[in-house]
Amino acid sequence: MAHTRYASDRGLTSRMVTTMFLIGLLYVVFVGVLIAALGSSWPLIILLVGGLFVAQFWFSDRIAAYSMGAKEVTPEQAPELHGAVDRLCALADMPKPRVAIAHSDVPNAFATGRGQRNSLVCATTGLLRRLDPRELEGVLAHELSHVAHRDVAVMTIASFLGVLAGLITRIALWTGFARGGRDNNNVFLLLIPLVSAVVYVISFLLTRLLSRYRELSADRAGALLTGRPSALASALTKVSGEMSRIPTRDLRQAEPFNAFFFAPAFSGKSMSALLSSHPPLRQRLDQLGRLSAQLGGSA
Repeated sequence: MAHTRYASDRGLTSRMVTTMFLIGLLYVVFVGVLIAALGSSWPLIILLVGGLFVAQFWFSDRIAAYSMGAKEVTPEQAPELHGAVDRLCALADMPKPRVAIAHSDVPNAFATGRGQRNSLVCATTGLLRRLDPRELEGVLAHELSHVAHRDVAVMTIASFLGVLAGLITRIALWTGFARGGRDNNNVFLLLIPLVSAVVYVISFLLTRLLSRYRELSADRAGALLTGRPSALASALTKVSGEMSRIPTRDLRQAEPFNAFFFAPAFSGKSMSALLSSHPPLRQRLDQLGRLSAQLGGSA
């Protein structure tokens, strides 16, 4: 991590490192199975894997920002938003990211970028309209923590395995249908989709676990940077409560980007915590409550 004044959390960091290790181990095993199954085609597999990884690592954040309608704004266009980002970056001793606004009534914020030098932080018009300055600063401190800790790069690397597994499944199935019964390696054509499906499920669960850890870490780091955990807790409560007033159609449109958001736009009441990209609201508020007590109860 580049030098900033954002506080680290060794407990969360150790859990995130463990999760990343398991994802990496799964990746190695999966590629090994592909090489063993496809024999002399392994150079093509390595080239495919490398090309896909580079493409996702370099362009996924830009695609996400474009898909969510983030429009970069100048200090003259959004003085209050720029002012809050300026104060937090000075406090954190980190470069200022590009600042954007997304015209959406869904109250939320997100950050993209592989590192501090090419990052972007975005707030929706719905969030800017609903939060007071202290609450907005708490949310932005949370998002800037993601930038400082290179969370977008980490999550891109972690999620790549699932993307690869899904793609390999489709390629293997298509190849199997094309070859029909003329190939003696039908057992491999059955094995590859099966292994790919298992890898996808496991990598999906591990990535969601890692995402929840990183959200808790960003809450903690952002609250400690501002010294006001209660402001972030108030923003969380307000944003989560306002979600129920947003039309379901709008929430459905935002749902694919839940992993980027400050709070999930739409998850469904029956959604298991195991599948969620964010920790439960109660867990986040409990952590902020403990931090507030540690800081003297006035934060």
